[in-house]
Amino acid sequence: MNVLSSLFFFILAVALLIAIHEYGHFWMARKLGVKVLRYSIGFGKPLWMARRGPDQTEYVVAAVPVGGYVRMLDEREGEVAEHERHRAFNRQTVGKRFAIVSAGPLCNFLLAIAAYWLVFIIGVTDVKPIVGEVAPDSAAARGGFATGDVISGVDGERTENWQGVVLVLLDKALKDSAVHVKVRDAAGTERERELDLHSVEAKLKQGNMLEILGIRPLRLVVQAVIGGLEAGEPAETAGLKVGDRILSCDGKAVSDWEAWVDYVRAHPERPIQVGIERAGAHLTVEVTPRRMKANGGASGYVGASVTLPESKELLSVTRYSPGEALGKALAKTWDMSALTLRMLWGMVSGKVSMSNISGPISIAKYAGYSAHIGGTAFLTFLAVVSLSLGVLNMLPIPILDGGHLFYYLIEAVKGSPLSDAAQALGQRLGIAILLLLMAVALYNDLTQLFE
Repeated sequence: MNVLSSLFFFILAVALLIAIHEYGHFWMARKLGVKVLRYSIGFGKPLWMARRGPDQTEYVVAAVPVGGYVRMLDEREGEVAEHERHRAFNRQTVGKRFAIVSAGPLCNFLLAIAAYWLVFIIGVTDVKPIVGEVAPDSAAARGGFATGDVISGVDGERTENWQGVVLVLLDKALKDSAVHVKVRDAAGTERERELDLHSVEAKLKQGNMLEILGIRPLRLVVQAVIGGLEAGEPAETAGLKVGDRILSCDGKAVSDWEAWVDYVRAHPERPIQVGIERAGAHLTVEVTPRRMKANGGASGYVGASVTLPESKELLSVTRYSPGEALGKALAKTWDMSALTLRMLWGMVSGKVSMSNISGPISIAKYAGYSAHIGGTAFLTFLAVVSLSLGVLNMLPIPILDGGHLFYYLIEAVKGSPLSDAAQALGQRLGIAILLLLMAVALYNDLTQLFE
């Protein structure tokens, strides 16, 4: 994925998410009679500014596109003329202030619902949940899973693809419980299997959910023919070309693309004599996979990809009518928001690794990858990031929207605002928490980038 492309889609996604969030504050403030002085996308020096409306509100696009703000008339930030004091934010009732502050995160949830709604109308293409292999002495083996099982439901929730299966299992693992899985076995008989997830929770940092459970999805047998090469990676620099058929590695025959990938991953920083067929001629090329971090260990990587043939037997396409899609979008937003909260609590309690926190570098990569895959993937990316932003902003952390809402609840109960000293202490605490989160996210990004 081109760096400039990833950067472009990252800025596009972030700008859209910020604009929607701040528009929530802006719209609600205007509706409730509060004067808005500035609506800004980004921080720092304005790159573009215009004044509009009877209040001459400033609309700004600033130089640092990692946030935004809505500046309202407020006596705590400067003098307010007598005739406009009724329009100052600090003069509003607790209920109005609560509505204005909560409108930002709520708009992020609305954006997630809209994105999921479009995805469900367009259609979701994914891999059918068919079990390929079951690792011996694994949770799946002990639960009776076998090759050919088609998973149709987990704990009463219908699952039509592996993504749905993994999300439900992850949710159940965070609750530390056993689950009942409905399958149709290779003979076509409906059966119920059981997965014990009590020991899974502690392993969530070690790999993906299916690997931990000992399940390997049924895979399409793909010929070992190179379909794409990444610039500057070992496969390209060694002289491999698109269309080359991989015949052998160090004299051992390669049956399919998966066998080639497995061999490469097992030989980081070790030269491989690769036998290939190119335009009818047999050649040998030496390729040295570079080392990269994978599931706590080292893995080889050469930067070659394959063109997957279509397989209706392994792929499922799920789409809904606009009405059904809205119900699915609401349910999906609720489920993903709840899962995000449980993941956050898992990190606080030490049950989930802090390595799951992504920073700007990882988000930029995901933005670029999803946009490259297609429109539905990018919409799904937007939905996930938007609801994550909404959930994060609703947390009762001072300096975030949720922190202000928490202050307003206290004010509503006690009949007066918190003291300036208490609010100042909360602000310092909130800044410290955010700086810590940013440091962890940046550390995770840099670790992935260099390892």
